[in-house]
Amino acid sequence: MKINNVYNVKGTKFPAGRLTRVIVGPDAPMEAQNFVMGHVTIYAGGSVPLHSHEQEEVYLIVSGSGMISIDNESERVTEGSYVYIPPNSTHILENTSDDNMIMVFCYSPKSIVEHWKQELNGEIK
Repeated sequence: MKINNVYNVKGTKFPAGRLTRVIVGPDAPMEAQNFVMGHVTIYAGGSVPLHSHEQEEVYLIVSGSGMISIDNESERVTEGSYVYIPPNSTHILENTSDDNMIMVFCYSPKSIVEHWKQELNGEIK
């Protein structure tokens, strides 16, 4: 049995205003065969910037609120909302509140998505 705590995972701070902890996946404390899972703190005014990838994905909003846009369709999300993101869709999640937003993501198939490297290199904002 493997048990860990999200807050034991260091994570990566991204320029768009968030801390992402990969909790299940490559180079994470746990690894699954077919998916990646993470815990994200999006600071007030921060985001997961506009991007797309071949993986299908789900975002679960644990706390906070904001706006999600998928292929130019936008909706408000609040605590408890969860959103399916189809493969190759263009999407962005923005924290529009004055408080931190906590989001859990899960995507498949397993890999580290390219947009993380692109954001850290300043290619997307």
